Amino acid sequence: MLSDISVRCYAKVNIGLRVLPKREDGFHNIESIFQTVNFYDDLKVRLLTERKICKVDCAEMKLPAQNTLTATYEAFCQLTGKDAGVQASVTKRIPAGGGLGGGSSNAAAFLRALALLNGVDLTDALADAVAERVGSDVFFFLHCGKNGTGAALVSGRGEVVAPIAPRTDLHIVLVFPDVHSSTKEAYALVDEAFESGADVSYPDFSEYEGIYRSSVTTWTFVNSFSSALIKKYPAIAQALADVEKSGAIWSDMTGSGAVVFGVYEAAEASKKALAELQKKWNCSLA
Repeated sequence: MLSDISVRCYAKVNIGLRVLPKREDGFHNIESIFQTVNFYDDLKVRLLTERKICKVDCAEMKLPAQNTLTATYEAFCQLTGKDAGVQASVTKRIPAGGGLGGGSSNAAAFLRALALLNGVDLTDALADAVAERVGSDVFFFLHCGKNGTGAALVSGRGEVVAPIAPRTDLHIVLVFPDVHSSTKEAYALVDEAFESGADVSYPDFSEYEGIYRSSVTTWTFVNSFSSALIKKYPAIAQALADVEKSGAIWSDMTGSGAVVFGVYEAAEASKKALAELQKKWNCSLA
């Protein structure tokens, strides 16, 4: 049996993200295309001789004592009856509070590693039961495709994941404004927009995949969070303006923010844009 595993935990971007009004249970339904990008954290998991313990270390970021990895471990042990101790070491590149799903991607990769190390069959039922306890975006990373990479139509509060073939011709630059947007705050701002009667036009969800397959120059996707956060955080607005100026043929914020990304016609155009944007912003090719 394996005693340690090293995996990559890929980030995702939202290509269009419609937030619907708050449900009676306090959650919101969403409609979005999630797609992983070539920007990732590294995760190493090894078995310990101790039982019932999950040690997590991360040199780049101080993680809270209770995080997506500890939550995943607790759920896995409770649902499977396994109690092997593990050490999880994360090399973080994906920023927290950026809308890239880093914590959820870490959780999904960690769950796969736990299943392999413990000789457990990671069924869809087990995966969903763990994701339900850890976070809505975890569903996507568990069901989007092979090894947590791919694309999907995502709805419900994030638990309805319909995988689709990912486009491989999208050249993306990620820009990281020095803004930390909490999901709770972002949803509160969207709720305020609903109450004020803000009128935004979205494509019908049944049209999302067709639009996604079409020329990027014709995309009509909208992120519900963007207008709300731009009003509060000028840095996000400036980042978007600079991405557009750099030659992006489509751009928006991802998730509940605050990371901004641009899509370019060709790899050379994205590299040229990166060189220009790096003069002002922390950014990366994806």
